[in-house]
Amino acid sequence: MKTSVLALALAAALLAPSLASGQININIKLPLPPTPPLVVVSPGVQVVENFEEEVFFHSGFYWTRRADRWYRATHPQVEFVPVEVRVVPPALVKVPVGHYKHWKHEKRDERREDMHERREEHREDMHEKREEKREDRHEKREEKREEKREDKKEKKEKHKR
Repeated sequence: MKTSVLALALAAALLAPSLASGQININIKLPLPPTPPLVVVSPGVQVVENFEEEVFFHSGFYWTRRADRWYRATHPQVEFVPVEVRVVPPALVKVPVGHYKHWKHEKRDERREDMHERREEHREDMHEKREEKREDRHEKREEKREEKREDKKEKKEKHKR
């Protein structure tokens, strides 16, 4: 009897640390519609439009994060289960927290227009700079030609004297 109690106590002592160190995983449920509106935000990455949390769609899964923890679901209306960061696609891990919260398609269109305008301004600036350089080179060539002409004139005048 003493041996059984001792063996039971030893087994409990050996198992207790492993039970205590186990992680508690909490699944989350988001109030998403059956087919949420998705907006492409980068190649292969979509985000649920105008939603209170960032919910991404990538590689056939829905992804979200809460407090440095990532969650994944196979469908928008099932529970999201916690996943290790190493499983999360790098394109999602790189996204700044909160960047796509309440994301609207118009924002992206506005950003695209702004980016297009900036590119156009940059092209115009570069064109102006090239033109200025061309003009400067042309002026310098003309100055050199004029100097050569003057030198030739001076030489002719000296030679005539």
